Amino acid sequence: MNYHQYYPIDVVNGPGTRCTLFVSGCVHQCRGCYNQSTWRLDSGQPFTQALEDRIIRDLQDILIPRQGLSLSGGDPLHPQNLVAIVQLLQRVRDECPGKDVWLWSGYRFEELSADQQQAIALINVLVDGKFVQELHDPSLIWRGSSNQVVHRLR
Repeated sequence: MNYHQYYPIDVVNGPGTRCTLFVSGCVHQCRGCYNQSTWRLDSGQPFTQALEDRIIRDLQDILIPRQGLSLSGGDPLHPQNLVAIVQLLQRVRDECPGKDVWLWSGYRFEELSADQQQAIALINVLVDGKFVQELHDPSLIWRGSSNQVVHRLR
């Protein structure tokens, strides 16, 4: 898996202070997407064990407490991202008790594959659906267009 950006302190992509990872790879390629540079799987830089370890350390940091982890992109549920995403999510669940995970995906909840559902089983909130420029509404919280749904899973 590749990623474009990691923010160890973020107050924009989900509630509270969070760690946020923007991964590479998106098949949806929505018109009007604000993050088109993340569409190609080979864009960005490799997601390494060192970065995964840093994310865990940042989530465990008591000097700058984080509410959780946000995953966006690109699309964290792109089939080629799933192995790394599931591994990261399992570590967050095992090593960072009490932290929540939000994930943004262009895939709709109802159409997720069995492999994608493995990742969904490890998160708290899924914001699903493609961005539709004609349905863009800047007043929406946590989503860009009114067709997208915030699923609170746990």
